[in-house]
Amino acid sequence: MLEKVLRWSALNTGTRNLSGLAEQAGLLAESFAALPGEVRLEPAAPVEAVSADGTTLSLSHGDHLVLSVRPEAQKRFLLTGHMDTVFPAGDPFQTTKWLDDQTLNGPGVADMKGGIAVILAALAAFEASPAAAGVGYDVMINSDEETGSLSSAPLIATLAKNKAFALTYEPSALPDGTLAGARGGSGNYAAIVRGRSAHAGRNPKDGRNAVLAAADLALRLKALETDGISINPAKIDGGSGNNVVPDNAVLRFNIRPRETADADRFLAQLPLQVAAVEAAHEVSIHLHGGVTRPPKPLTPQAESLFGVVRDCGAALGQDIRWQSSGGVCDGNNIAALGVPVVDTMGVRGGAIHSDREFLVVPSLAERAMLSTLVLHRLAGGE
Repeated sequence: MLEKVLRWSALNTGTRNLSGLAEQAGLLAESFAALPGEVRLEPAAPVEAVSADGTTLSLSHGDHLVLSVRPEAQKRFLLTGHMDTVFPAGDPFQTTKWLDDQTLNGPGVADMKGGIAVILAALAAFEASPAAAGVGYDVMINSDEETGSLSSAPLIATLAKNKAFALTYEPSALPDGTLAGARGGSGNYAAIVRGRSAHAGRNPKDGRNAVLAAADLALRLKALETDGISINPAKIDGGSGNNVVPDNAVLRFNIRPRETADADRFLAQLPLQVAAVEAAHEVSIHLHGGVTRPPKPLTPQAESLFGVVRDCGAALGQDIRWQSSGGVCDGNNIAALGVPVVDTMGVRGGAIHSDREFLVVPSLAERAMLSTLVLHRLAGGE
């Protein structure tokens, strides 16, 4: 497992590095071919983004890897991971180094190339169980998790259909191995504001200031924040010279609802605030985006799955706990489809999304053993 992590982490797979992702997908296809079933690469679904001037453009993404084993089985489950990282091709953080004899620092070692190595090892061991023959599973390793899984969301929905449970291999919520339980949701938006340009000195009253309207909308949205939802107006693009009343602006904002009801309340208020700004500033506003990671509550079915993981951990001498998390991942999307999921079955590590990211190397074996036993128990093994 460590050899794989070192090899994969030496390859840059930032979400926009399509050549690096293609090479990584090829390496993963070779590795997953050692398991029974069919390995295939699924093309990315179309994704649109909003440019700084408010026009929409298409974003390209890498292919997603899928392994399907015993698709005819009545009981099937889903394992997911991602091959992309947050570090672009030009990022200075490109190599690994040992911090001590058990701790490896490097891009993606925890998030989540270590997790992919755990999936492979666990499934290879699980296939030796007599219980494996009676169940089937799909494995999906997508190429865009770090940017919201927009191009893989339809694939996740297809693969999650009729699955008994799912395991996702994000790193543990804490370096001690604590899992993420309930998760809030996340939504990303771009509000495209169109006003009217005019000379800032000669006839400013003839203009309709799009930047001012975007700023007004940002303040109104922030005022909707409650204990159940955080709202982050993140960036305003637009305008031109200081002597021109700006006729275009783009406000980008993120919401983090704790519960589905919190998201619903915000979505009911959002068009009202947009309409109020349009009327006050005589501009037009078009919203792009939405909630792409629904809130993930800890349902009774999910609690039962967590209980199996806890009990398997205890059998292996591992103390498994879980706590709520403010982060989001593909587990949110899977849970929203009614499938119970534990989404931090990956390695122990920390400082992810920074050049201090680290992997606790002994956790490769720990987590592979844990997943193997969980799969064995859930497949009906003793």
